[in-house]
Amino acid sequence: MNNDYATRIQNYSNGSYQDPASNQWIDNYEPSSGKIYGDIPNSNANDIEEAVAFAKAAFSSWSQTTIEQRSRILLKIADGIEARLQQLAEAESRDNGKPIGLAKSVDIPRAASNFRFFGNAITQFASESHESIGLNAINFTLRKPIGVVGCISPWNLPLYLFTWKIAPAIAAGNCVIAKPSEVTPMTAYLLGEICTEAGLPPGVLNIIHGLGTTTGQAILEHPEIKAISFTGGTKTGEHLARTCAPMFKKLSLELGGKNPNLIFADCDYEHMLETTLRSSFANQGQICLCGSRIFVERSIYKKFKSDFVSRVKQLVVDHPSSTKANLGALVSKQHLEKVQSYIALTKTKGQGTILCGGNRIIIKGYEEGYYLEPTVIEVPSNTCTLNQEEIFGPVVTLMPFDTEEEVLSYANDVTYGLSSTLWTKDIDRTMRISNQLQAGIVWVNTWMMRDLRTPFGGVKASGVGREGGFEALRFFTESKNVCIKYS
Repeated sequence: MNNDYATRIQNYSNGSYQDPASNQWIDNYEPSSGKIYGDIPNSNANDIEEAVAFAKAAFSSWSQTTIEQRSRILLKIADGIEARLQQLAEAESRDNGKPIGLAKSVDIPRAASNFRFFGNAITQFASESHESIGLNAINFTLRKPIGVVGCISPWNLPLYLFTWKIAPAIAAGNCVIAKPSEVTPMTAYLLGEICTEAGLPPGVLNIIHGLGTTTGQAILEHPEIKAISFTGGTKTGEHLARTCAPMFKKLSLELGGKNPNLIFADCDYEHMLETTLRSSFANQGQICLCGSRIFVERSIYKKFKSDFVSRVKQLVVDHPSSTKANLGALVSKQHLEKVQSYIALTKTKGQGTILCGGNRIIIKGYEEGYYLEPTVIEVPSNTCTLNQEEIFGPVVTLMPFDTEEEVLSYANDVTYGLSSTLWTKDIDRTMRISNQLQAGIVWVNTWMMRDLRTPFGGVKASGVGREGGFEALRFFTESKNVCIKYS
């Protein structure tokens, strides 16, 4: 392993680090400075072919290990992540641009929790049986690992979401070909050594780096990779579905979101205001669950607009290493320019009024870094581009509403359906609205409160399938029914 993580990342394959077969490399940028600080493999079909061979060889023994053995190794990986909290947080921050404090308090602890949760969950993953009374028969269902599976994760929560896929896959007895985002590869690279130290057998987890068009495509097309778990953009998800459907691969797609935040006048106002600030701009707004469309009951709209904008103006955008930073840098120059292009619609298309923010920030000593002010835009219509397309940055829109029916129509009138947030003290309203919201997750008087036992995923263009808890273990296994007739 190359311990100087200012230089070169390698693939982790068959329990060791190695260069790509093609010797092709991609520049790795540091978002906070805009500078290249290393390079990563751009692996191709040859690297995937080799990794699949290693995974297939490992599967015969790994799938037959006892539940206790698998559990023990996953728990050791969790311990290893926690032991390297500071190193991993610094690496995540440097690679992604998020404040170190956020990576240290959320991303890295959650990655450890993912391994610990599934290390324990697999010991409680029970089979079903059905007695056919009167027929002298009993049916029981076995859950068998699929074999070699592919896990492809995004750049916004690099280690957090990488482990969210890997942990249940190997807990269930599969062997994994995993591709982290080429934009944020560092913590996935460091994870390999942790897995080796925890005793994970060679070939069970293979971390192969590269572009989606090369490495990712080779994973999708390989006939021996029987299932794909993907988190990323909806357009990429469409491509995955078109590629994998004719090959009858199992698919789990967690895609985009354009999540509504419904605020009624009877809410706990201060708690709502504080949480809405976080749900709008956490991780520079680069979370698929951020409440990017804020709808406020008209009787408190003027007060909310004033208070919210005032709070947003107090947020500090700074270098990720600063203890004062509420927001760090966006993940890449390309993504910064994409977010800026949406903000520009307020001027070129008249799609709204900027209430605060909207400008790039230049930080002394890091003038080429990808920093952007948190931005609040008042829009005249829910049908405008700013309310219909996923911006995935520190940008939220505001609109007033008068009735439940009106705000429900706004909330549901998008192609996405990942999450929603509802603020009210009225239990009847809570039940009515949460039942009618077209979303896979509804938070009431809170946001981002996650119990890892619960199903996670969206409807409509936000994805197919569910992750989390036993749902993930079901995805990474195939059911087999056995019927026994007795006399």
